[in-house]
Amino acid sequence: MKAVEIYTSPMCGFCHAAKRLLTQKGVSFSEVDVWVEPDRKTEMIQRANGGRTVPQIFIGDVHVGGCDDLFALERSGKLDPLLAA
Repeated sequence: MKAVEIYTSPMCGFCHAAKRLLTQKGVSFSEVDVWVEPDRKTEMIQRANGGRTVPQIFIGDVHVGGCDDLFALERSGKLDPLLAA
């Protein structure tokens, strides 16, 4: 399974929803809390091609996007293959 990284903040409901989906699927992920580590937000914006909102989700080298994008992948049946590739 590919490494999953998610940039979050503690007050973000979309972040919690994305993490809940990943957890329900049994996916381990590393989390970067940009509230606790504000210097990492610049890194997130660069990696996300200008995306400034959280969550920003990465599976391997692929920038998935945010929570809505993650759920869209799940609904279309494309999340599991992306995780496994």
